[in-house]
Amino acid sequence: MTIEERFERIEHITAGLAEERIRDREENRQLWRDSQRQINELAVRMTELTSTVTRLAEELQAADRRLGERIDRFAQESRAADRHLEERIEALVSAIGKALPRS
Repeated sequence: MTIEERFERIEHITAGLAEERIRDREENRQLWRDSQRQINELAVRMTELTSTVTRLAEELQAADRRLGERIDRFAQESRAADRHLEERIEALVSAIGKALPRS
């Protein structure tokens, strides 16, 4: 192999390596762009999810307040009904006591 042939071979190999490097670089750039796009999409989804979770937490707190108010109202109504029933029982027992003959 002559020196000229060796130079041509080296130039051919060097050109192939340079071309391969250019392809690798472009592929790496495309991968980077895809990764950035996915990161941005993920950030948007996380923001939406955070907003949804916050809204649901607020709705849950409001529902909890309403439920507490209903429980309090039912408890008051139950106590009032118990008092009313107790008064009726006392009146009935008193009336029965008065109606029974004394020995």
